[in-house]
Amino acid sequence: MEHACTGTRRVAPALALLAAAGLVTGGCAASRPASGVAGEVGLASYYSAAFHNGQTASGERYSKYAMTAAHRTLPFGTRVRVTHLESGLHVEVRVNDRGPFVKGRIIDLSYAAARKLGMVREGVAKVRVEPL
Repeated sequence: MEHACTGTRRVAPALALLAAAGLVTGGCAASRPASGVAGEVGLASYYSAAFHNGQTASGERYSKYAMTAAHRTLPFGTRVRVTHLESGLHVEVRVNDRGPFVKGRIIDLSYAAARKLGMVREGVAKVRVEPL
């Protein structure tokens, strides 16, 4: 049987048993939020240039040119869509750090992501964060 999301054949017959046990659900992973969170609205900020090449909580080096972000609770590697609510611009970033640690902020973006959202000048913007 073809898998609707990828077009590849399902190769594990045990998948049906796992689904029956409630351990696996059907559908596309990309269509469901990774954390079960439908999304959150709040303020986004971005990392200062002083953090470039510093180590993140995941162990990676921070690059201001990468499309990455810090989030307090989403697992490392989670991809999220961040939408600037005033402009409608959006980017997809990967969580690789923890933060922000400023009250009222929900995500810290890399410089590259902030630039694509058009929020470098303002520094902080109201955004929607949706796990993909």
